[in-house]
Amino acid sequence: MHTKYNKILKTLSTSAARLVATLYSHNRSIFHFQEAEKILGGRTPASKVLSKLVNNGIVTRLKSGAFRLVPFELGFEKEYLGNPYLVARELIVGSHKKNNERYYLSHGSAFDLHQMVTQPQFIIYVSSTRMLRSRTIQGTEFRFVRCNKRDLFGIVELWIDKNEKACVSDLERTLLDGLKQPDYCGGFSEVARAFSIKHDEIDPQKIIDYAIKLDVGAVNRRLGYLMELYNIGSRIYWEFLQTTLTSTYQLLDPALPAEGHHMAKWRLRLNIPEEELIALRGT
Repeated sequence: MHTKYNKILKTLSTSAARLVATLYSHNRSIFHFQEAEKILGGRTPASKVLSKLVNNGIVTRLKSGAFRLVPFELGFEKEYLGNPYLVARELIVGSHKKNNERYYLSHGSAFDLHQMVTQPQFIIYVSSTRMLRSRTIQGTEFRFVRCNKRDLFGIVELWIDKNEKACVSDLERTLLDGLKQPDYCGGFSEVARAFSIKHDEIDPQKIIDYAIKLDVGAVNRRLGYLMELYNIGSRIYWEFLQTTLTSTYQLLDPALPAEGHHMAKWRLRLNIPEEELIALRGT
């Protein structure tokens, strides 16, 4: 591995070799123009070196001002994305690491990182206080979900690969985001399946505390229903959630038509047959 790395460095100009070696030594496989500018001592040399590195397949351009080193074991690649979760982190954080609390990998992406998905994930979801447009980079869609600053809770740092961490919603927050916006997680049935998969790992007090903090009536209804259905926690938790409900009915699955019977206990219209959700426990 090191032999191939040294061979690649020997093919580069002094400036390019210094940039690549410095980035590797600082574990900056994804980097920003400002970093190259600082290493090379100016905007003009940074622009020239990066242009050559991109043309030679040693660096790929992720977006304007953001780049990715192609792992030297791969040789030369004109298009290389690498781990999309790390790319998502850099799209939000940029070159200013102090901003890393302003985002978290969420919804379907967090479901994947918590090993709760049964189908491939083709969209990377990132929740942030910043308003950013979705973008597609080298065939992968990055979708940004706007959230309020007060909703930035229940976030942990997880290892995304052997060297890098990123901010991700914890298990309980991930499940609540799924109840709030199931269409970002593969649909309500996928969210229900996640509850059944993680049945023994869910902290009932924590998820209820989070739900109260999130303060979304439909989430409380769906949460109570699934906790009771899958026997998560005990009756005291379910009864407490019932006290938070108003008289308004909400759909169990917001993406499906308004049909099915009304369940007064949870103020839900069950537009997914209960038998179908019970059957998910065996899948």
